[in-house]
Amino acid sequence: MKEAEKKDKKAVEQDEAEKLKKDEDLQNELNEEEIREKEVSETCEKEEKTLEEELECLKKENADLKDQYLRKLAEFDNYRKRMIKEKQEAIDYANTNLLLDLLTTLDDFDRAIQAASQNSGEEKKGDKKQAEASILEGLCLMNKQMLSMLENKYNLLPFGKVGEVYDHDRHEAIGSMQMPVAEPVLAEVYLKGYLLKDRVIRPAKVMVHMPDGTETEK
Repeated sequence: MKEAEKKDKKAVEQDEAEKLKKDEDLQNELNEEEIREKEVSETCEKEEKTLEEELECLKKENADLKDQYLRKLAEFDNYRKRMIKEKQEAIDYANTNLLLDLLTTLDDFDRAIQAASQNSGEEKKGDKKQAEASILEGLCLMNKQMLSMLENKYNLLPFGKVGEVYDHDRHEAIGSMQMPVAEPVLAEVYLKGYLLKDRVIRPAKVMVHMPDGTETEK
């Protein structure tokens, strides 16, 4: 009987020990699960915090880029307006230097007119032919000075003289006559032509002598 009781008691103790171990294992599993859940929760919180920080950073970066864009847009608009203004000024005042040079010639004309007026009033006292010669000399000098200025400063050259060979690219024939010449030549120049560097800006208006065949026969 005693041995049987001992066995039963031992069996009970073993069952209680197994039960206790199971409870401990279960408790450990529960603790581990709680720890995992806590870690997951903390990780999620960190991720949420990181996303919020990243979002704030992106918002700030977007604001900075927008500010830079608006600044560049304003700078470009100011640059465009300045270029338009400078271009218009360049067009409006492109001929300033030429006009300043022409003012000298206008001053010479004023002086010539003034001198002619004075000479006209003094014709009775002096020689009329001498006064006319003086005016003509002044006009020729002004013409020479103006042509020299246009040639030296602006590369503007006159062309078209009697006897020159006719060139349809440089001369505009107003009329023509058959004459004993070997090739077409200028007989009269009604209006001089002008070259700006190597470009014809105005052809000369001329009368042309055309070959009548007699010069060739000789």
